[in-house]
Amino acid sequence: MLAVIPFPDISPVIFAITLFGFTFALRWYALAYIVGIIIGWWIAVQASKRITLWTDHTPPLTRDQIEDLLTWVIIGVIAGGRFGYVLFYGNGQFADDPLSVFRIWDGGMSFHGGFIGVCVAVIACSRRYGAALGDVANILALTATPAIFLVRLANFINAELWGRATDLPWGIKFPSMCQDTSLQLCTTVGEWFYHGDEPTRHPSQLYEAGLEGLLLGAIILFLAFRRDWLKRKWSLVAVFLLGYGLSRFAVEFVRQPDAQFISADNAIGWAYDFGAWGLTQGQALSIPMILGGLIVILLTRRGKKSRRDANDQA
Repeated sequence: MLAVIPFPDISPVIFAITLFGFTFALRWYALAYIVGIIIGWWIAVQASKRITLWTDHTPPLTRDQIEDLLTWVIIGVIAGGRFGYVLFYGNGQFADDPLSVFRIWDGGMSFHGGFIGVCVAVIACSRRYGAALGDVANILALTATPAIFLVRLANFINAELWGRATDLPWGIKFPSMCQDTSLQLCTTVGEWFYHGDEPTRHPSQLYEAGLEGLLLGAIILFLAFRRDWLKRKWSLVAVFLLGYGLSRFAVEFVRQPDAQFISADNAIGWAYDFGAWGLTQGQALSIPMILGGLIVILLTRRGKKSRRDANDQA
């Protein structure tokens, strides 16, 4: 038996076409981004149509402007995600080879880097259209979770970003692509191979899909469409920052760190070792999100209280 729960025999490549000696392939990972962004755009358009959700019944962006925002976000995700991966997880790669940031075909995307890229896109778009930054940021918080959910599922299909070893009944023995037929202790299943001594692991990609995608997305949609939180600038941003940061921080305890952080003296894979305890790179990058979410919550609550006091005095 190769795994407590059999790994699905799904190829990371949906289909491939060879033309004039060049192979063009559509992968689940790319499709996850495409479909996730389209779903997010659809949610934003639906929210803009329901004018009662917004202050003074006035959405901050029109449908055309939302499509423009989508373009900015796509650029921010790709540029920020790639730059963030090389900078945060490249183990000095950027300093040694700055041009590596442009080699997107080598793979590697960082959520936290993509998040920074999206923040830049939101600021640029809000300034261009004269919309309140807090309202435009709320739109992005409202629409981000579908892509997160689908990309984490794609990570699972790609058998990447897996969890630490576990003996829990839902542990999975993750495979790799068959590239070396001379490997010993290798059992081939479809396009995959399994090492005989590889332990079963936490399906941490599915944990993240459930927490960062489904649960957080459901909470944000409920607050936006049922509790009128779109009328409160930055409110959904605070929920997203806090929810994603806490979810990612927690999952990092069972997620296998990147190989460059693991050594004979650091078997756990701390990126920052403080002796009795430490932090993974994902946890360290999540702390600013958690703090940022808490700060935004405090500021928005203070602003709401100030407006209430002003109305009472009037």
